[in-house]
Amino acid sequence: MKNLILLLQDKVENAFKECGYNKEYGKVISSNRPDLCEFQCDGALAAAKEYKKAPFIIAEEVVKKCKDCKEFEKIEVIKPGFININISKDFLTEYCNSINDEEKFGCQMEKDKVVVVDYGGPNVAKPLHVGHLRPAIIGESIKRIHRFFENKVIGDVHLGDWGLQMGLVIEELKYRHPDWPYFDENFNGEYPREALFTVSDLEEIYPCASGKTKVNENMTEEEIKNANEFRENARKNTAYLQEKKKGYYDLWKKIVEISVKDLKENYMKLGVDFDLWLGESDSQEYVKPMVEKMKNLGIIYESDGAMVVDVQEPTDTSEINPCMVLKTGGVSCYQTTDLATIMQRQIDFNPSEIIYVVDLRQELHFIQVFRCARKAEIINKDCKLTFLGFGTMNGKDGKPFKTRNGGVMRLENLIDEVNKKVYEKMNETKEMQEEEKLKISKIVGLAALKYADLSNQISKDYIFDIDKFTSIEGKTGPYILYTLVRIKSILNKFYENNSLKEDKILNPVEDIEKELLLKISRYNQVLEESYVENAPSKICTYLYELANIFNSYYQKVKILQGDSKRLDSNIVLLTLMKKIFENGIDLLGFEAPERM
Repeated sequence: MKNLILLLQDKVENAFKECGYNKEYGKVISSNRPDLCEFQCDGALAAAKEYKKAPFIIAEEVVKKCKDCKEFEKIEVIKPGFININISKDFLTEYCNSINDEEKFGCQMEKDKVVVVDYGGPNVAKPLHVGHLRPAIIGESIKRIHRFFENKVIGDVHLGDWGLQMGLVIEELKYRHPDWPYFDENFNGEYPREALFTVSDLEEIYPCASGKTKVNENMTEEEIKNANEFRENARKNTAYLQEKKKGYYDLWKKIVEISVKDLKENYMKLGVDFDLWLGESDSQEYVKPMVEKMKNLGIIYESDGAMVVDVQEPTDTSEINPCMVLKTGGVSCYQTTDLATIMQRQIDFNPSEIIYVVDLRQELHFIQVFRCARKAEIINKDCKLTFLGFGTMNGKDGKPFKTRNGGVMRLENLIDEVNKKVYEKMNETKEMQEEEKLKISKIVGLAALKYADLSNQISKDYIFDIDKFTSIEGKTGPYILYTLVRIKSILNKFYENNSLKEDKILNPVEDIEKELLLKISRYNQVLEESYVENAPSKICTYLYELANIFNSYYQKVKILQGDSKRLDSNIVLLTLMKKIFENGIDLLGFEAPERM
């Protein structure tokens, strides 16, 4: 079914057409002055220029054609030519009843698209930190929204499990444990089934190994020599991995296995999961045929020892450097693995769209990669490649969020801090059993964290304020959950001693009821916009506005009183709101407790 504004717009467009004007001038929008009207059309002002006619006269002609439409309670012209519209209560109620009957709230389904969402992007052998928060939260919501619209969606974590960082980790392990069988050229037995190290060991090893390659002016010649030698050995290890050299490759697989197990546990705490746990390494077999294809097309050439593809376009207002496909000596780089992964996804899934949820600062990299992929014909020309760049989560000082000591905070520690803050606030307001408090604090804490992130435009930076985000008042996750819990409480109270006889909403009596139905009627439009624009923030804003109107309604209307028809109508209305809130928070990636 069409969303409400489009239904109203159909009527106004037809009126423009019947009056001899282009129907495109009949666009209807929500009123920017809700104190004057509910919807408006400003098309007569634009039409006046084309038809050399006063906008007021055009608007009057159109309004006259609409006077008998059942959809309008009031439609009038305001000088110099605005058309103000109030919707009929009967039509609004009928529309909301239709939404209640529809499984997907009347949304027009896209269906059958194959969408790959690339989000997460953690490196193995390293812990998740706050920098991994935004891609995980945003990507999870984008995935859920696209699935709601009945597309086949594949979420891929895209691990950083290849390259020099792996060579460094292996070199440090070799330095510490030269007797391990992985490094014995003559070893022919079976390698250990259980890892000889823990994830905590790996988390300490990488920064240690990376530090050994750093060179500065205060170092002695011997120290510089050792640093360069360590880096060179790490490069050799990286080459061994690409060759799948026995021992080294087996050790690498164990590193990935241990890291992924830990990553899954931490992502689970965040309510995030992936369909694929593939990494840069999985694309390696596609590198050679990809480069061969580029050579056959004549688009790749050597520049300073590297192999590159020109991606500059005539319309560019600034210079775009060539895309480096291979570094000197044929070594892979980030562009290599990203391009090979695109080729792999084309072969495996034939996607309609690939969405990359990555740091906004990587925009130039993806411009180069997308253009190179098109030029190399490794992706279907009809496949949409979408760069969804996110801003940074900052502290109150406006700089990227850090620990109190100035270090990068581990993601699990941030989650614990938020849960602890929610727990402290629960202690202030209500007594519960300890086990229940802990359980609810985790549910509400996750909602606080996710809503705080998703309520912002994806590309914008935002300030992380734990006191504000865990508040039960204002535009926060806890406020949304509190409203939903209140609705569920009222419904539970009703069903303790009653049963529903009617399954429809009656015409609104109070102004606040009509305001509530108007907001409900817009939910399918908000979902469609969130889907098309990849904008979970629209759902966040909608739920906040709906919560505000409901809480005013709660204060003004005796919901569990009145005759049976009115009472049933109220319950149907609340049940529909419950469905909307539950659907909305599920698309954002969190859930509600039974009580707060």
